Amino acid sequence: MNPRWQKILKEYAEALIVALVLAFFIRSFVVQAFKIPSGSMLQTLQIGDHLLVNRFVYGLKIPFTDIFIVEFSDPEFQDVIVFEFPQDPSKDFIKRVIGVPGDVIEIKNKEVWRNGKKLNEPYVQHTDPRIIPRRDIFGPIKVPEGKYFVMGDNRDESYDSRFWGFVDRNKILGKAWIIYWSWNGFKKIRWNRIGKLIH
Repeated sequence: MNPRWQKILKEYAEALIVALVLAFFIRSFVVQAFKIPSGSMLQTLQIGDHLLVNRFVYGLKIPFTDIFIVEFSDPEFQDVIVFEFPQDPSKDFIKRVIGVPGDVIEIKNKEVWRNGKKLNEPYVQHTDPRIIPRRDIFGPIKVPEGKYFVMGDNRDESYDSRFWGFVDRNKILGKAWIIYWSWNGFKKIRWNRIGKLIH
């Protein structure tokens, strides 16, 4: 092969390897892309929102493990987090933190109480006027150490801690950060949602 072409191919191969290593590092330690597949977080997050998850904010893990190299901070009340679904770790879920370790959570006729105080939750929507036990009447229950109680903002259509229990601290992948793309099918791009920070 022509030495000039060998040099060009070598440079391209080196650039590709560096790019792959950087992509792996960024996805493992810094940010991860996540697509909203369901309506459990409406109206905060729409089906078809594509967002970036900050993997760095809570700490650094050894890739492909639940072992922290270093922990920076713990998830806080009302953080929107992405985590491994406890009943199927191959699936990632996104919900809002409602109870942190030590909190006592109770739901009375759809209203959530935390440590004896009713929450003001402007982000919540209800679509079903019926009062259904377990979904709308729950607890009181105390959140154990190292665990988190999470709920979807679309309360009547969310499969969350009310049904399957707590999220382990080491199963949390990161904090939802920003919407980088949003569309409703191939015809409608939601321009007004692109760049929106998630609260």
